[in-house]
Amino acid sequence: MAATSPAVVGAGPAGAPRVVIHRRRRLLNHAWWAVCGVAMLCVIGPVVWILAGVVSNAVSGWRWSVLTNETTGTGGGLSNAIVGTLVLITGTGILAGLVGVGSGIYIAEMCPRRWAPILRGASEVLSGIPSIVFGYVGYVALVIYLGWGYSLGAALIVVSLLVVPCAAKSTELALSQVPTSYREGTDALGMRRAYGLRRVLLRSALPGISTGIIIALAISLGETAPLLYTASFTNSIPSLALTHAPIAYLTYAVWAFFDQPTGNVEPLAHDAALILVVMVLVLTLLSRMIVYISQRHSPESVARGRVRRAPRPRRRGSSRAGRPPGLGELRPLRPPVRAGHLEPPPNGAALKFLLTGCTADVRMSRALRRTVPAGQW
Repeated sequence: MAATSPAVVGAGPAGAPRVVIHRRRRLLNHAWWAVCGVAMLCVIGPVVWILAGVVSNAVSGWRWSVLTNETTGTGGGLSNAIVGTLVLITGTGILAGLVGVGSGIYIAEMCPRRWAPILRGASEVLSGIPSIVFGYVGYVALVIYLGWGYSLGAALIVVSLLVVPCAAKSTELALSQVPTSYREGTDALGMRRAYGLRRVLLRSALPGISTGIIIALAISLGETAPLLYTASFTNSIPSLALTHAPIAYLTYAVWAFFDQPTGNVEPLAHDAALILVVMVLVLTLLSRMIVYISQRHSPESVARGRVRRAPRPRRRGSSRAGRPPGLGELRPLRPPVRAGHLEPPPNGAALKFLLTGCTADVRMSRALRRTVPAGQW
């Protein structure tokens, strides 16, 4: 009975009922938070352990010449692998970004409803295929059948196939989270579907799309099996030829140099792992920066106090210098009218003004004034 007896938390003001919480509820609450803390430690612990191991092994024998020297049979550096990894990241970002973002836009905005589940299922199946299977298929189809040999082109196609489902899914989810009022606003303003998608919907979904592409690039950084089948390895700087030219990459150095009997080669594996971790951290920070820049003027950010609104300016004709005009001194905002119909101003400020309904927002009105002829105010 002691476990269920109530415990008084606060007496409250005079005449108000006291807030009472049972001890059993308090114990369950503490137990729940303890379980959440243990779960968080299970997530953070392996990350800290891996990072600490990589950094400690690499820093102990770090040499700055690793960044400038090419790999040799008995040691050297990793400049060829670093350049090759950057080339693979850039090519995968361009190829998989174009195909993945285009696929996500089609599924979210243009695909008929009866075909959308089929395309989503096909994308999920493609994302579930093991990477080594992609590598084997790329080896048989591109390296052997088409005669490309170990090359940059074969590696880019195979790795992009791994990344496209992630980019398509993130694009579809980002577009599905855009408020319906934005689409209704574009229709009300008479915008074509493609124009409204490009100027309004994609801008609102940019944080989610960019995050998906960054994750796709991080995936391409960690792939090894498909590159073993299609890119092989070389000790020279990549020539950027798409066929018959092997390319070096950092994951091969981690995989092949770790258990070599030569003492000068094994430290290269630790150095390559550290460089990969730094690249992943840079990509993650880049994605967060893109999200912050794209959302810093959103209504949620302003409400949370992350961004201060601009000071209210004094309108023309105000008799009170340095102070905002009164209600009687403001003239109504009238959009331009031509040929008997409403024509939206050319920039996106008026669209945002109409969609949010903030008729008293001075910042929006100033942007709207720049698009409307002076004689119509």
